[in-house]
Amino acid sequence: MSFFEAALYLENGHLFEGKGFGAEISKGGEAVFNTGMSGYQEIYTDPSYLNQIVVMGSSQIGNTGINAQDLESSSLLLSGVVVREYCAVPSNWRSVQSLSDYLVMAKVPGIGEVDTREITQILREEGAQKGIIFPLDKIKKTDIKIHAQKLLESVPSMEGLDLVSKVSCQKPYRYSEQGWKEDCGTIVVYDFGVKWNILRHLGKRGFQIQVVPFHTPFEEVMKYRPKAVLLSNGPGDPAMVPHSVQEIQKLIGKVPILAICMGHQLLARAIGAQTYKLKFGHHGINHPVKDLSNNKIIITSQNHGFAVRADTLPGREVQLNHVNLNDGTVEGFCSNSLKVYSVQFHPESAPGPSDASYIFDHFIRGFIQ
Repeated sequence: MSFFEAALYLENGHLFEGKGFGAEISKGGEAVFNTGMSGYQEIYTDPSYLNQIVVMGSSQIGNTGINAQDLESSSLLLSGVVVREYCAVPSNWRSVQSLSDYLVMAKVPGIGEVDTREITQILREEGAQKGIIFPLDKIKKTDIKIHAQKLLESVPSMEGLDLVSKVSCQKPYRYSEQGWKEDCGTIVVYDFGVKWNILRHLGKRGFQIQVVPFHTPFEEVMKYRPKAVLLSNGPGDPAMVPHSVQEIQKLIGKVPILAICMGHQLLARAIGAQTYKLKFGHHGINHPVKDLSNNKIIITSQNHGFAVRADTLPGREVQLNHVNLNDGTVEGFCSNSLKVYSVQFHPESAPGPSDASYIFDHFIRGFIQ
């Protein structure tokens, strides 16, 4: 591969020039930082990163290339990749192509040789913000910022943006996993941008998995006679998916519900709670969360820019059961009477530690069996 001159521009006026790789195009989105030190392939293929430029905390990216086993979706939906050092020659026995070639196929730009620590500090102090990656070919040095500002005008703000409709499946499908047992029954998964590892976890526990689009009516879901419904992760502002909230309201109390990430936020809105935009979000695989039911601390994988307001959760029927130890935000709630269990973090990891995988078993034992 050959590098090209490129730049990253943030809406607060910061400009970073570096070496471009991947697609030699201009593309913008919300710039966020990810604190994970491994698992870049799973991070990049998470549909929740739609319309986002991901700044990586790990100093070198690309070492292990891209393989066919670690994908979390069928496509690459993020807007850009920012790294300190890009490794152009991967070395891994599973690698089938380089990250740069993968980005070219997906029409996603990348930029390296920039100070990712400085960029991360800016995003922490000033908050996640719009950004754009663009090639510098044929742009005069004095015109770079003017050019960048014009490009940035077409980049929408994440708040108030409906992205779920862009990542959800178009029609229902059945996910097959070796080992599923017919007598375990069916779990219906609302696809708001589901990661494949969520489906793998459910399938490995013996359930038949039926995935449905985000707009599927309550009546259609119940035709599958589900043992439970899972509300998946996904991108964008939960306030912009009101139709799904209405269908979730009909499901509450009728069938057990497990909610993850975006699904957690939508479930919260369905029971009357409010959501809000975080300053810079939680993106990484090392976020400490306290499980209030047993006072244990787990290290979690997270990827979200919105959160649930704790003081708006209905107090009598719903119990707060997980709290983020970094900033005190809501990481989970449950209700035995409503048959709901909801977490903001990703119990399926991929990437990340497996500390939280017990959530699936806890839900199954407590609400299905």
